Amino acid sequence: MKTVLMVAEKPSLAQSIAKILSKGNCSSRKGLNGACSVHEYMGTFSGQSVRFKMTSVCGHVMSLDFIGKGCDYVVLWLDCDKEGENICFEVLDAIEPVMNRPYGSERTVYRAKFSSITDTDIWAAMNKLGEPNRNEALSVDARQELDLRIGCAFTRFQTKYFQGKYGNLDSSLISFGPCQTPTLGFCVERHDKIQSFKPETYWVIQAKVFKGKESPLTLDWDRVRVFDREVGQMFVNMTKTSREAKVESVSKKEKAKQRPLALNTVEMLRVASSSLGMGPQHTMQIAERLYTQGYISYPRTETNHYHDNFDLKGTLRQQANNPFWAQEVKALLSEGLNRPRKGADAGDHPPITPMRAASEGELGGDGWRLYEYIVRHFIATVSQDCKYLQTTISFTIASEGFSCSGKTLISPGFTEVMPWLGIPLEEAMPVCERGDVFTVEEIKLVERQTSPPDYLTEADLITLMEKHGIGTDASIPVHINNISQRNYVTVENGRKLKPTNLGIVLVHGYYKTDAELVLPTIRGAVEKQLNLIAQGKANYQQVLQHTLDIFKRKFHYFFDTIASMDELMEVTFSPIAATGKPLSRCGKCHRFMKYIQAKPSRLHCAGCDETYSLPQNGAIKLYKELRCPLDEFELVLWTSGSRGKSYPLCPYCFSNPPFRDMKKGMGCNECTHPSCQHSLNSLGIGQCVECEGGVLVLDPTSGPKWKMACNRCNVMVHFFEHAHRVQVTQESCEACEASLVAVDFNKTRSPLPDGETQHSGCVFCDPVFQDLVELKHATMRHPSMTRGGGARRGGRGRGRGRREKKPKDKMAALAAYFV
Repeated sequence: MKTVLMVAEKPSLAQSIAKILSKGNCSSRKGLNGACSVHEYMGTFSGQSVRFKMTSVCGHVMSLDFIGKGCDYVVLWLDCDKEGENICFEVLDAIEPVMNRPYGSERTVYRAKFSSITDTDIWAAMNKLGEPNRNEALSVDARQELDLRIGCAFTRFQTKYFQGKYGNLDSSLISFGPCQTPTLGFCVERHDKIQSFKPETYWVIQAKVFKGKESPLTLDWDRVRVFDREVGQMFVNMTKTSREAKVESVSKKEKAKQRPLALNTVEMLRVASSSLGMGPQHTMQIAERLYTQGYISYPRTETNHYHDNFDLKGTLRQQANNPFWAQEVKALLSEGLNRPRKGADAGDHPPITPMRAASEGELGGDGWRLYEYIVRHFIATVSQDCKYLQTTISFTIASEGFSCSGKTLISPGFTEVMPWLGIPLEEAMPVCERGDVFTVEEIKLVERQTSPPDYLTEADLITLMEKHGIGTDASIPVHINNISQRNYVTVENGRKLKPTNLGIVLVHGYYKTDAELVLPTIRGAVEKQLNLIAQGKANYQQVLQHTLDIFKRKFHYFFDTIASMDELMEVTFSPIAATGKPLSRCGKCHRFMKYIQAKPSRLHCAGCDETYSLPQNGAIKLYKELRCPLDEFELVLWTSGSRGKSYPLCPYCFSNPPFRDMKKGMGCNECTHPSCQHSLNSLGIGQCVECEGGVLVLDPTSGPKWKMACNRCNVMVHFFEHAHRVQVTQESCEACEASLVAVDFNKTRSPLPDGETQHSGCVFCDPVFQDLVELKHATMRHPSMTRGGGARRGGRGRGRGRREKKPKDKMAALAAYFV
């Protein structure tokens, strides 16, 4: 029997698709990597009985370690966008070498195209399988290579250059990106307009008139404003010669406020930021979750037009029982839907559409708020336009023209379901006709000032990025998030983006050296070329090489003219030698080095003019004035807080590993020095309970709430609380090979049996210690604090073996769990 391998982009998608196609009759098991499940069922494919195996990838394929057992066909259920096509070919590169050989020219690779996780859409995709699009995959390859090579070159150079000179940049990375930098440029351009704005004083004439006992009307001056006070006063004096306002005309026009176009990604991001207060990155994460759970269609689309065969009525009918909009939906179903406005069809996915009903209790929080907006937007697209009557009355006072206008609602249309877009209630306009006379109540000259533009909101920035072709609907949220994460902008009230000093100086520096690095023009041109690759109209290698040649020349010029940007940096930031506070002594000149707390935190020795890296996202303090036996540098202690991990490190060894089996960024808890009292050899106890290669190391600073922590992940074990002393001995446990621990308690607080104060044993196996050990996870200040890389044990804390034991008591149960 032949096997059909089906691959989705996420485990949750694989499970949902398999459940639909197998009609709920699939078996599931964990895959070899332990992260992705495999769902299996029997069925028919190309007219023959086959075994289906549905699984998923874990992000992009970065290494080819697929352990193949052979399959005959592959059906690719990756996301239906350019990035999804790219992953299709990554998957094929991994699995094609181990697929069974086809008979003759038999087709073995299929591509499923779908836009939502519904029975109808999934079965339609399965019955109409196509092929993966090589051109779209190549366009993504080109974008990724360009962004990586250009970004890395500029980022590495300017980061090393500026962080070595200035101490208060407060950013761990001075990054450059072909899309990220023009995105920042938009924000700084608006900041510059605000800073250079000079307010001008102007004057307007404000007139109030009334008729009989009706409320007075405030009229607008036809000339709007003047910038000369004397001229304004002249017009006031002229109008004050008359106490009557004569009606010159009364016009009434029926107008319509159009219902919205169907919802695409960019519009969803704009509305979520401006109306829901949700950042673009957060919005996309929620939208993807709603999509994988089957509540909405695919959330990455440039299309805002529904095809004629789209089942609008069926989609609307699903929302008929939700109390929030049931009345409007039932009215539309009975009276008939209005055909949505004709938008743009980008040829990718249908507009973002609700695919099944949901309640606030199901989704909760931001998930419900975004879903509610998507539903209301969809209902609005098939509703009538909002209609209103606009009445305008024109007056003359003396010879000057004035007017007033008002709106009266005729039919709310789509604003019933989107009330925030409705026509605001206004006072009714007075009934009058040409030739009527009103009495002038007041005429005065009002002084005002022009105001500067406001900082860009995220919604404004998204509009500019779309207009200039910066990024895609998938990457726009990432670029906006990046400039915030890099400390180039801060998000203020109203989700306004205010550039920091660093962001401003960088953009001004690019303008001084090479304005094209920050202007949107060159990236917009590159995006057009990438789209031509996707359409098969441009050659991948030619576009790639041509663009790389341009930026190679730009990089060399930037390298040669960096001094012009540095001039701006000097004015804004402090030299590294003048930053920070003295903390620990240098092992070379024995002078105090300064601890620079601003990102990236580091130590700087002014005497040697050397800078030493430190672990990030924690606090640094001096470690008992103890010195490294290898280089005489004073040790410092890194800690993530009282509930987190702590370990000492040598600033020199941290950046310059002293032994071959060590890497940069290792502290004393990973140092393989054979005899140092702070090293892994002296303090390592046993293999980590959760990660591969990690070792549980005693934290000698943690008393009296003693703990040992993994030197690789965030596992912590609390033990021997209130002990006077805890030491790692040279002996090992015969059962599990962990290092034995000697514990010394005060007599008044000893939990040991028979009032004993001292005991040596294995924390995993010794029954005396069974109630004194507790597994926890360290509190991290930031996810990136957990550093990868294998741990080195150097003979201490060796593996405890993998013997399975039936737990006899609490301590044995803990030990068994650790194994």
